[in-house]
Amino acid sequence: MAGSAPDSTRVLAAVRDLNRLELAGETLRAALEALACAAPDWLIQAVPVREWAERYGPRIHSWHPPASTSKREEMALAYGRDGLALLEMVHAPDAPAWLRELPAVQVLRTMWVQNYLRTVTEAGAEVKRRESKDLPPGRLRLASPYDTDARYGLKQGSWWTGYKVHISESCDETDDHDAPTGQATISGGDGTPPHLITSIATTDATVADAEMTEPVHHMLAARGLLPAEHFLDSGYASAELIVGMKKNFGVALVTPVLMNSSFQARAGAGFDRTAFTIDWEKRQATCPRGDTSTWWSPATLRGTKAIVIKFDKETCRPCPVRDQCTRSKTGGRTLSLQPREVQEVLDQARLQQGDEQWRAKYATRAGIEGTIHQAVAVTGMRRARYLGLRKSHLEHVFSAVAINLICLDAWWNSHSLDRTRASHLARLGLSLAA
Repeated sequence: MAGSAPDSTRVLAAVRDLNRLELAGETLRAALEALACAAPDWLIQAVPVREWAERYGPRIHSWHPPASTSKREEMALAYGRDGLALLEMVHAPDAPAWLRELPAVQVLRTMWVQNYLRTVTEAGAEVKRRESKDLPPGRLRLASPYDTDARYGLKQGSWWTGYKVHISESCDETDDHDAPTGQATISGGDGTPPHLITSIATTDATVADAEMTEPVHHMLAARGLLPAEHFLDSGYASAELIVGMKKNFGVALVTPVLMNSSFQARAGAGFDRTAFTIDWEKRQATCPRGDTSTWWSPATLRGTKAIVIKFDKETCRPCPVRDQCTRSKTGGRTLSLQPREVQEVLDQARLQQGDEQWRAKYATRAGIEGTIHQAVAVTGMRRARYLGLRKSHLEHVFSAVAINLICLDAWWNSHSLDRTRASHLARLGLSLAA
């Protein structure tokens, strides 16, 4: 395969969005419902059923919580005390051991560990809510008592509860090279193969796109569908991944990379890092005026391997172009580089993406945006029909098969497909232009 393009979109779980108060109340209600079904006689003896049925009988979303902040906090603590009491009774020595194995009870226990603290003082045991800063990270935090795989996600300023689906699509411009000379490839078409979904992966909403770059390559390699070039959105790539994918899979990543963020590069004036000559063998840098660095040391910056280079302050202090080089009032110029292989790839990628030819080549991946729109509009991929990651992924696989069949049917019958969203007015304008 010549080329492939991946992208991702959010998937809303088949559950309601709940705030922390609603989540606590609904989780406790779900556990009580499970116990009332599985062990009604035990539950009658364990809790004040009539009182709790009034409090936890209706679903949380069927009534409005108090508007007062203090009363909402009081209600949250009441939920916490009741939930803790129920867990203690379920785990009591005389309680049937299988009760604590009920999924709803397991969810209740996890939810209470994540959201409440129990402290023991001279006055007795006390239940407190965790502060927001003390909550577990999003990848571990439960978002619903009914779908324990769903997570809170954020992408491009949009929050949602659920999953993320990663779609890879072929984007070959011609398939002539795949067929023997003089032999047609597939009946129908005009020599340009249809763009088909080659891989689909479903993750929880917290998984960053870059975390899926290597797994997607493994999935494609397992089916013999690795492309020569992978056209990636910038969220899927980094200089380290460009190096790693080329080394491990032989795939060239075509992707925008983050530009130099130094104040000189942003202003378009002065001497940014590219103005310095780096001699990797001698472990030395030379500034635009010919002075050499005096310090070169491997380091770790924000968890990433780096190389820190420093110039002597006595050399930099009298320099007539000092203001264009550093903001330091007394020290010399400092450079931060990534390891050689990564830095050279990053520099080359930054240089290439300013070229018109590279931009035209990268435009090949635009079709994946149309495919995602088609998947959302035709198959409803953005809303999960089932609970859980495995079922949601199976749903996405069926959706991908359906989209591929639609694309093949259109290609065999020479019907064009809209690759991107277009209004009726825009289509009318295009028809007139044609």
